[in-house]
Formats: sequence, structure tokens, C-alpha cells
Amino acid sequence: MSLLILLFGILLLFVLILKKINPMIALIAVAIITGLLLGMPATKVMSSISNGIGSTLGSMVMVLALGAMMGKLIEDSGSAKKIVFILIGAFGKKNIQWAVLLTGLLVGIPLFYNAGFVVLIPLVFAISAATGLSKLYIGIPMATALSVTHGFLPPHPGPVALAGIFHADIGKTLIYGLTLSVPIAVIAGIYFPRLILKKNQLVTTQNFKISEEENLPSASRSFITALLPVFLIIAGTIGSSIKIDYIGKPLFIFLADPTAALLISVIIALALQKTSITKAMESCAEGVKSIAMIILIIAAGGAFKQILIDSGMGETVKQLTGSLNLSPLLLAWLITASLRVTLGSATVAALTASGMVLPLIGPGASPELMVLSVGAGSLMFSHVNDTGFWMFKEYFNLSLKETFSTWTMMESLVSVLGLVGVLVLNQFV
Repeated sequence: MSLLILLFGILLLFVLILKKINPMIALIAVAIITGLLLGMPATKVMSSISNGIGSTLGSMVMVLALGAMMGKLIEDSGSAKKIVFILIGAFGKKNIQWAVLLTGLLVGIPLFYNAGFVVLIPLVFAISAATGLSKLYIGIPMATALSVTHGFLPPHPGPVALAGIFHADIGKTLIYGLTLSVPIAVIAGIYFPRLILKKNQLVTTQNFKISEEENLPSASRSFITALLPVFLIIAGTIGSSIKIDYIGKPLFIFLADPTAALLISVIIALALQKTSITKAMESCAEGVKSIAMIILIIAAGGAFKQILIDSGMGETVKQLTGSLNLSPLLLAWLITASLRVTLGSATVAALTASGMVLPLIGPGASPELMVLSVGAGSLMFSHVNDTGFWMFKEYFNLSLKETFSTWTMMESLVSVLGLVGVLVLNQFV
């Protein structure tokens, strides 16, 4: 009976989102209704919702806020554009896809998907016009890279939220995520478009030159500001994982904390800005405003997650699936992928699944790999109920059929490869 109630709750969430109800409102409403139908007292329902919001945001709200500030500073300073021009100049026209892919990975780490897409799409069109190559041939590597970083790499909201829920080490999650992201991005971003696009779109003899804008920051400053948080978190994680005690270990432990790493990065980015501190602070404020709704959706997702935990639904799912003899990582991916196809939003699907699969974490599935498995599932089969689907369709002026055969197939490929990568990593960690 409890499983039927859960399915009803998911169906209700789907209907509300389909009716264009804000996901935050929909999640809170469905959490309350589901809790009551599962027999929880009203006071317990509201208590669980408060606890879910607090426990979910408590460990990540500063990471999300500082990450948004960092991304906006990088965008407004021109560092993201500078990285683009440097990489394209280094790779040349024959390897233009590789340049765009690497650009997407580097720009996608500090910037959220929508921001990264908007920053890079004019460059995609400029390269296409200059070379005569298909926009999709240039655009799919860019979209793939941004999607991969969005699904697998902190400090993006989804991975950060899941790391907080699963009590995963963000540094290890980042390292494992990077291990998966590069080969997945190459397969889905380079070889996939070459496979599906016509041959006459893949070769050009036309010379091209992308004119670099004036007043952009230097190369060193651009790369330092964009990649510093990643380097600090990775260095801190590696340094703090050394078993023996040594004089610098407390420093590495400090740097491994994503809040500390991002705070240091924001301070350094502010110091390197050529604009006034007033304007830089305005950029920081705008960055936080841009993710305010994302934070609220994550909070609401945490509330729904807590309802599922406190009602015992997670244990019910564990008992029902215990006889299936499936890997917990595969099961987590299947549940999340099903929710993604149903609900559309990758973040909502991941957060909804988290409360159901949390009890599955154990010897056969580390918290870090569970984050990546759920992240991979949240990218599965993006279609008409996903805003990313329509953004890709409209920018590239595609029909529905063309969007399914390019964007949807690419997202599904990333998702499946992510699952395979997680299962392989699980054999070694």
C-alpha cells in the first residue's frame, strides 16, 4: 500500500509540473500530501519537512552561494571568453571539436548549465559561420561538456545536494566525477556527432579566424580564477587523505572543505578583478539571485526526501528490491532515470530519488559513487518536459525529431556511460 501511495505522489508531482506549477511549490505540496497519506501525523509531517530543509541546506547553502558568486565573477570579467579564445587558437580548425569540448568542461565547472550555454552559444555560431561546419557539429560537444559537469561535478547544485544527503566526501566525489567526465565527454561529444551527422558537415577547407574581443583578462588570470576551486578541493582531498600526521595536514583538511575552497577562490577572484569592488559585489549579488530558485527547489526536494525517510519508505524500497539481486548503484540509477523521464527536471528527479535510495548505501555502494549513479540517472532521456530540451531545440532551430535524435540521444548516452563508469569504479574503490 505504501508503495502505491508513493507512486501516487510521484504522479501528482508530474501532473503539477506539467501544469507549470513551480517545482518548489509542487515538491512541498506533494511532500505534505504523501506524508499524510502514509499515516504520518500532521505535526510529524511538518517537523519532517523542517528537518529535511535544514539538513539539506545546512551543509551546502554556502557552497551554492559562493559557487554562484564565483561563476558570475568569471562570466562578467570575461575570463570564460578568454579561455575560449585561447583553446581555439591552440587546437586549430582541424581539432575544433576538441577545443569546444575542453572549453565546455573548463567553463562548465564554475558556471551553471544555463549560464555556460548562454556564454558559449554565440561562439558556437561564430565558429560555424566562419568554418562552414554544421552548428550541431560544433554545438553538441559544447552541450555534452556542460551536461557532464552539471551531472557529475561539484559545485553544481545537483551533485552538491546529493553529497550532502548521502554524507559523501565532496572532494572524492569531484575526483571520481572528473575520472568519469573526460572519457564520457569525448565519446558523447566528439564521436557521437561524427556518427550521426552527414559526412559533408564534418569536413571543411575554409580558413577561419575568430576575432578576440578587447579588454579581456590575461590567460593566466582567466585560468586561475576559473579552475582554482577545483584545484584547491582536489589538493585538499589528496593531502588530507595521507594517513600519517605531518605539519601541513590541517591546512589540507581546511582546503578540502568546499566552503573554504570556494571562499578563498572568491576572495582571490575579487583581488584580481579590474573593476571596482562595488561592481564586483553587484556581480556576486546577481550570481546568488540567479540560483535563488534552485536553492529553494533543493530545499523542497530535501523536505520530500525527509518525508520518505521518516515514513519508512526508503526501508520499504530496500526490502522490496533486496530479492532482485541488483547492485545498489544500478538500482539507484534505474529509480532516478525513471523519475527523470517522468518529471523532466534532473535536479528534482535526483532529490526525489535520494530519499528512496539512501538506505541502499553500504559496503556495495559508497556514498560518493551513489552521488554519481543518481547524477547519471538524472540525465537519462531528456525530452519535452525538460527545459534543456527546448533550449537546445530553439537555439539550434531543430524539429522535434531532430532534437530527439541529437540532444535526447546525447543525454541518454551520457547517462548510460555514467552508469557503466560508476560500476567499473566500484570495483576499484
